[in-house]
Amino acid sequence: MGNKLKGKDLIKLGFPKNNSINIALGQINRYRKKEKKERILEEAKQVLLYPEKYQGNAIWGKVAEGLTKPVEIKMHQLRNTRAPFSIYGENEIDEQAKFQLYDALKLPIAVQGALMPDAHSGYGLPIGGVVATENAVIPYGVGVDIGCRMALSIFPMKASYLKGKQHQLENILKEHTKFGMYETHDKKQDHEIFERSEFQDIPLLK
Repeated sequence: MGNKLKGKDLIKLGFPKNNSINIALGQINRYRKKEKKERILEEAKQVLLYPEKYQGNAIWGKVAEGLTKPVEIKMHQLRNTRAPFSIYGENEIDEQAKFQLYDALKLPIAVQGALMPDAHSGYGLPIGGVVATENAVIPYGVGVDIGCRMALSIFPMKASYLKGKQHQLENILKEHTKFGMYETHDKKQDHEIFERSEFQDIPLLK
């Protein structure tokens, strides 16, 4: 028997498949992480059998409440039609990302959606996708990309200027672009954009 407690261990113990399992795992991971699995399971069994005795307990109280007052989960059907949406740079976005957005826009809470030019498929919603909802929050919709973002820069020149200069411009971007808290430029950069108030108000940008 491994020492790490899992949801299936609680299910084998007799826990119902509701929010009480997530609550129990959260409490155990927070307060009893270093204790032996067998001992925790013994206590969990007592909580399961006599939840009223553990009401108000610092560790098991929330678990007992989850057992006696489980959260009601309602299943909703997807709509047959999609909420309105916009796609920017459609020809450059893979089909899987589009299909993920299409499915999300059939949710009964979906109001509107959009795909940005850098969109690509994610684990549920596409990365670079936006779904506006009504009176609802979708935690899963946040995705798993950290700091994934894009920005539009407008330059006073014609698109023809880029022809034959792609390699040169790529090198300039790589040389002058830094990411992360500990990345710094060898020379102090001077540009009018650094006069904006954000570079004085936000400590990370100073």
